[in-house]
Amino acid sequence: MADVMTMTMPMTMEDITSKASSLNIDLSSIDWSSIRVPPGEHFGIISDDEDMFEEEELLEQGFGNVIIVDNIPVVSCETFDKLEGVLRLIFSRCGVIKENGLWIPVEEGTGRTRGYCFVEFNTAQEAELAKEKTDKYELGKKHVYVFAVNMFDDIEKFSRVPDEWAPPATTSYTPGENLQHWLTDEKGRDQFVILAGPDTEVMWNDARQVKADTVYKRPYWTESFVQWSPLGTYLATVHRQGVAVWGGASTFDQLMRYAHKEAKFIDFSPGEKYLVTYSSHAPSNPHNSHRVMLNIFDVRTGKVMRDFKGSADELAFGGTGGFTGVSWPVFRWGGGKEDKYFARLGKNGISVYETETFSLIDKKSIKVENVMDFCWSPTDPIFALFVPEQGGGNQPARLSLFQIPSKQELRQKNLFSVSDCKMYWQSEGEYLAVKVDRITKSKKALFELENKNDKVIAFSWEPKGKRFAVIHGDNPKPDVSFYSVKGGKVSKLTTLKQRQANALFWSPNGRFVILAGLKGFNGQLEFFNVDELETMATAEHFMATDIEWDPTGRYVATSVTSVHEMENGFNIWSFNGKLLYHIMKDHFFQFLWRPRPPSFLTPEKEEEISKNLKKYSEKYDVEDQDISLLLSKQDLEKRKQLKDDWESWVNKWKSCHEEEKATRQKLRDGEASDVEEECEAKEVEIEELINVYEEVVVEA
Repeated sequence: MADVMTMTMPMTMEDITSKASSLNIDLSSIDWSSIRVPPGEHFGIISDDEDMFEEEELLEQGFGNVIIVDNIPVVSCETFDKLEGVLRLIFSRCGVIKENGLWIPVEEGTGRTRGYCFVEFNTAQEAELAKEKTDKYELGKKHVYVFAVNMFDDIEKFSRVPDEWAPPATTSYTPGENLQHWLTDEKGRDQFVILAGPDTEVMWNDARQVKADTVYKRPYWTESFVQWSPLGTYLATVHRQGVAVWGGASTFDQLMRYAHKEAKFIDFSPGEKYLVTYSSHAPSNPHNSHRVMLNIFDVRTGKVMRDFKGSADELAFGGTGGFTGVSWPVFRWGGGKEDKYFARLGKNGISVYETETFSLIDKKSIKVENVMDFCWSPTDPIFALFVPEQGGGNQPARLSLFQIPSKQELRQKNLFSVSDCKMYWQSEGEYLAVKVDRITKSKKALFELENKNDKVIAFSWEPKGKRFAVIHGDNPKPDVSFYSVKGGKVSKLTTLKQRQANALFWSPNGRFVILAGLKGFNGQLEFFNVDELETMATAEHFMATDIEWDPTGRYVATSVTSVHEMENGFNIWSFNGKLLYHIMKDHFFQFLWRPRPPSFLTPEKEEEISKNLKKYSEKYDVEDQDISLLLSKQDLEKRKQLKDDWESWVNKWKSCHEEEKATRQKLRDGEASDVEEECEAKEVEIEELINVYEEVVVEA
């Protein structure tokens, strides 16, 4: 009985690890994803982050599913039932009202309503949606009643505010850790994070030492995935209670946490000022669509700057992916690293918000009938949008450029016989490439290239350049063509025939590109130099699922994630296709390079360094030579150790052979020699009676 009581007591992760160690259980060999417990049950095992958002959870245990509605009509008892029916009709559109969940207080003597009511929904999400949809709702024609809707928990919270103001306590300033300290690494190394099984690990890529050094490792650091912020300052982890961000030189302390239960996706703004979180909840009525909630947090303070609530149907426009049909990211950021604007695609328009007030520009959306997709320029507050054909082809498709905040349409171009359109901005925002699928009379979608019958498999701009690459063709081995844009004119550089490739991966600095054959091509890799138009190397990473360049363009990682049951792990290659090292990891899920912020060097300084590269590289040449000698010494020591191990093994068996000499001599009738030539072969005949039996034969 005592053992049972012990198991029901709460256990921390340290307790679990200690108990497993005492029972000789290897936790890393357990497939945690295969373990299923009843909803809401944790069997006394408390997550490391169970204390997160404790205050918010305590509030939600109260009346989070109840709203208070003020300014409803004051009516007599004769029209009470009619008012109740109208209110029930209005609020039932937002969710399922519990039985006896609509309560309208009345005066004791007269039976007249008091001008407010309480509505209790099945879930807190439905109550929040009702507050969002019905606050300032206007009821009536002659005499208009404007609803004022609040959450019941908010009223209770406001009632606890002290009557007398007290100044907040002042605390002395304590300087924090430099979150960019990792950029000062003397070896100029880059970091990456991997997620394998229960462990999340941040590592240095020490390519010159041909290995990876661990910076920080923690089990159960996240419950789903991890994500770097765009400039590499923060590492975000996702939990049931919300999201946390971490940073630092080596310890990765928790910097801030953001309460958003069961967040499915997260997205940072380009300048790392804001964090968008997304969750979706099943409705009480299975015929309704999922309820969606989005929060936009200030990264530094953790404050919610704006929230959006609604149904998945209201957000399921444009693109594919995401959860329950919602394209992710829902909000797309514009205006460069200043994070000035963000926009969302609607059914018949684009809603553009500015971050100064987090409200719609001019308090209204840009109306564009049947708009299908849009994308921001990477440098300017300009976005391109695409509208497909209408009226069975009578009204052509349209591509437009809009400038923000003026909402001025800068340019418009009609596209005829187009079934689909993909837009690709050049990294400096100078050019916009549009890949269109044209519809022929046979209704077959084609891409207009030199050979108009070629399908486009992949398209990609060169970063920091004016070249692009296209994989095209219908054959099992398609062609790869490279083009250059100068003065608004496109010229072809070269075409590589019949390549085992279906994806393009440019180096962040341009010039080099990997032609990759993923999925059906089983990880074929071709490292190509576009400046010289030559192949530097060909290789293979069998069953590779992901390819990612490091932010400097010096190294590239290829990985096999747990979508395959075998060969999980990653390879690190040099830019020219030399395999540096390979690490195997069971249940491998994620590999992400840590992004670097833009360089502070001016273009002139970068050009000066490039011209005098030999002068700057002398110091590093000496270091490389020292490392090469060290590696050679280590290699010699390793070979010597292998030789010593071999000799030790041989001597061990020689000693064993000598100890068994007497036994061998006895088996050989006294012959002591082990040399075959000194032995005399003798033939000995031995007759052995195996069986005797008699058989009586009866004469016919």
